[in-house]
Amino acid sequence: MTNVREQGLREVTNSEAESLLLAVDDVRKEASARLDPRRRAQMGQFLTPSPIATFMAGMFDCRKSEVRILDPGAGAGTLCAALVLTLCQRPTRPATISVTAYEVDPLLVGYLRETLDRCGTACEDVGVSFQGRLVDDDFLAAGANALAGDLFSTGEQERFDCAILNPPYRKIRTESRERSLLRSVGLETTNLYTGFVAVAARLLMPGGEMVAITPRSFCNGPYFEAFRRYFLRDMRFRRVHVFDARDSAFADDKVLQENVVFHAVKNTEAKPAVIVSASPAPGGADLRMRTIKHDELIRPRDRHAIIHVVPEKDGESIRDQLISLGGTVSDLGLTVSTGRVVDFRARDLLRSQPGKNTAPLIYPCHFKQGFVEWPNGKTRKPNALALGPRAEELVVPEGHYVLTKRFSTKEERRRIVAAVYDPARVNASQVAFENHVNYFHTRGGGLLAALAKGLAAYLNSSLVDTYFRQFSGHTRVNASDLRSLPYPTRSALIALGRRIGKCFPAQEELDRLVDEVLFRG
Repeated sequence: MTNVREQGLREVTNSEAESLLLAVDDVRKEASARLDPRRRAQMGQFLTPSPIATFMAGMFDCRKSEVRILDPGAGAGTLCAALVLTLCQRPTRPATISVTAYEVDPLLVGYLRETLDRCGTACEDVGVSFQGRLVDDDFLAAGANALAGDLFSTGEQERFDCAILNPPYRKIRTESRERSLLRSVGLETTNLYTGFVAVAARLLMPGGEMVAITPRSFCNGPYFEAFRRYFLRDMRFRRVHVFDARDSAFADDKVLQENVVFHAVKNTEAKPAVIVSASPAPGGADLRMRTIKHDELIRPRDRHAIIHVVPEKDGESIRDQLISLGGTVSDLGLTVSTGRVVDFRARDLLRSQPGKNTAPLIYPCHFKQGFVEWPNGKTRKPNALALGPRAEELVVPEGHYVLTKRFSTKEERRRIVAAVYDPARVNASQVAFENHVNYFHTRGGGLLAALAKGLAAYLNSSLVDTYFRQFSGHTRVNASDLRSLPYPTRSALIALGRRIGKCFPAQEELDRLVDEVLFRG
C-alpha cells in the first residue's frame, strides 16, 4: 500500500485528533446528562470517556488495507471514533474504514450519527474512504440471527476485523429474552456484558481483534465459568490492563465497579505472550507492565479457567508461593457453605436479643479481631433466631467454625475477612449463620479448635489477600472463591493455630507467623 506521505495527502496531527475527540467527548457528556437515570440503570448504560477510548484504540495491531469495525452498544460513538482516528494517524493508513455501530436507545442514536459524520470528515481529509453504518437495533438479536445462519438486514452476512466495545452491564434472568438469544448460540451466562463480548467475538474474522472494557467479575467464579470457556475456545488474550482505583474508568458516572481493559485475538493455533499492566488511570505516568506466558494467565490444568491478572512481579512470586502449598479445601476434610438464614425470608423467627428457645444468629457485624463476639448490643441486626420446626434446617450444632464475610467494605484492608466461632465464648448448643456469611465446617459440624484458628489466620493473611485480588475484581467473596484457593496441609494449619492465643495478633505479626509456620517451618 502506498504511504500517504507519498500521495501528497496531509496527516492528522495530534492536536487535530485531540480536538476531534474532545468534540466527541462533549457529545458523550451531553448525551449522558440527558439519559434518564432509571432507564440508564435498567439498560446498564455507562458511556466511555475519551481518555479510556483512546487508550483502548491504541491496543489494536490491525494493519489491513480494508478495516471493518464493529462497535456494539456504541452509545455516543466515542470508542469507534477513537479507533478511526488512531488508524488515520498511522504512517501507513487503511484505504478503507467501515464502521458498523449498534445502538438501541433512540436518544443516543442522534448523537451516534453525529459522531459517525465527524469520523467521515476526518477520513476524507486524509484520503481514507469511510463508510459508517448505524444500526438502531438490538445487537444481541442481530448477532444471534447472524450466527444462526440468518442474514443481516443488508442481505450480507458480516464479519469484522476489529471489535471495540464497552458493553452494557446488567444481570439477565433465566427466563429473559436475552438468555434465550444467547442459548441459541450456545452460551449460558448471567450478565449482558458477557453476552455482548461472546457474540462480538464470534462475529470476528479469523485473526480479528477485540478490545473491550468490562467489569473484572468474569475472571473468576462459577457464574462466568461457561462464558470463559466459550470465549477461550476461539480467543487468545494479548493484553489485560487493570486500573488501581475502582472509580477511575467511569469517574463522571460515579461507577465503583472494578474494570479491566483487554485485547484478544481470534486465533486457536497459538498461545501468544500476554502483556499484563496496571495504572491509576488511562494514559498515566505510573504504568506498570510485564509480559507473561498465556498459560500463566490461565493455567491449563485449572478446570475452572480462572484468569489471574498479576501486573507486578512480586504478585507472581506470591501466586507461586501459595500454589506450591498444593492443597484444596476438600483435602482438609472441610466444606464451605453460605449461611442458611436469609433474614427477609425468616422475619418471624428473628429476635433482637437472645432469650428462651433461641439460638445465636451470627452476622458479619459480630466479627471482632478474629473471633465472633456475640451478642452485639451496638447493632441493629437481630442477635438471635427463634427455635422451632421451621428453624431446624437453619441451624448447625455447637462447635468451632471459621466464618468469612461475603462482602467486605471499602474501609477494610483485606477482601477476605475471617473469624472463628468459638463455642466456649457463646453458651449455646446450636448456632445460625446469616446469608452474608460463609462458613467452613466438617460434614455440617465443627472443626478442631486449633485447625479453626490456623485456617482463620491463613485466610486473614496478606498473602491470601494479594492472591485473591489477582483473580477477583469485586468485594464479594463467594463460597466458590474460597473453594478455589490453595490451602496448606491440615497438620500445618493446626501448627499455625496452636500459635494463636485468646486474640489474633496484629496484621504484621500474623503475616510473620504465617510465613514462619507455613513456609519456613
